[in-house]
This record gives sequence, structure tokens and C-alpha cells, in this order.
Amino acid sequence: MTRTETIRRASVRCLVVGLLMMPLPAAGMTQILPDATVEADRQTVLELTSAFDQAQEAIRSRNLDELMGIYSERYNHHGFKKEDLRKIWAELLSDYEFIANIHTFSAIRTSGEGNNMTVEITCSGALWATSKNSKERIPIDSWHQEVHHLAKEDGEWRIVGSSKGASARPRLFGSAPHPLF
Repeated sequence: MTRTETIRRASVRCLVVGLLMMPLPAAGMTQILPDATVEADRQTVLELTSAFDQAQEAIRSRNLDELMGIYSERYNHHGFKKEDLRKIWAELLSDYEFIANIHTFSAIRTSGEGNNMTVEITCSGALWATSKNSKERIPIDSWHQEVHHLAKEDGEWRIVGSSKGASARPRLFGSAPHPLF
């Protein structure tokens, strides 16, 4: 591992841990690392970050229908379908208050053109919330260098899941699929 990669990983960990400790009622952040590999035009990058920001706003406002808009109808991630995610998110919104998350992009790569364009976003981040019952802050999910696969559908970027090569790799012992984002 290079010194730059070691520093990047330590920075992401510190950022995630710091955000987990912050007493925010509901927050979301999408950021692109300064040294990220970006192989997309400015408009595409703005559209992509806007899609994640809209999902975060839907979480903040507890709007399940709006939140589900970030997922493709053909979503499939290690066997999870869009209807599975709806159930998971409905339960999270029911059981937790003050849901927060962060997405830190280290790479954005496009392939194809026009209506056939797809995007792979390499992302590290976390999702946490405050339990309605115990009032404790609970980590719900975290990920490091996961690849989000997106496609444009009806003029909007949607997460399609693990439909392409790298994300179909075998899961390591003790790791779970990361279906929410």
C-alpha cells in the first residue's frame, strides 16, 4: 500500500469516526476526495452528487417514496431487490430517528455514451442513527471502497446494484452485502 493510500484510508476513517460522534439530528454529506479519479464531465458529476444529496434529503424528511427514487426498478445487489430495500428502509425509518450518512467518493468512472452511459463510483462511508427506544447512537452500515453502479433512467441517475464485474466478486468471510447505497 502506498503512503498516499495509507493517508487516504486514515483520513476516511477519521472522518467517519468523527461524524459518528457528532450530535447531528439528521445529516448527510456527499463529497469527492481532492485526489479522486474522476473520469466524467462536470455535468455528470453534478448530477451524480445531486442524486445522492436528494436521497439524503429524503432520509432527513423521512420520505420513503422519494428515497426509493435513487434505486433502479431493475436493482439487484447480491440478491437484494428494490422491494427488499423498501422494507429495510421502512423499518429503519420506523425504528430510528436522526438518521445520518456520509458518502466519500474516491473514483467516478463512466462507460458508454448517451442513453447507454453507466457510472461506477468507488465510495467509502457510513450510515448511523439514534434508536427511538434507547436514544443510543447506533451504527447501521459502513463501507470502504465499495463500488456503486448507476445508470441513467428517465433522465435520472439510479443505483442498479452489482450487475457488473467487480462487485460480483465473492464476499469475504464475515462481510455482508452492502445493499442500501
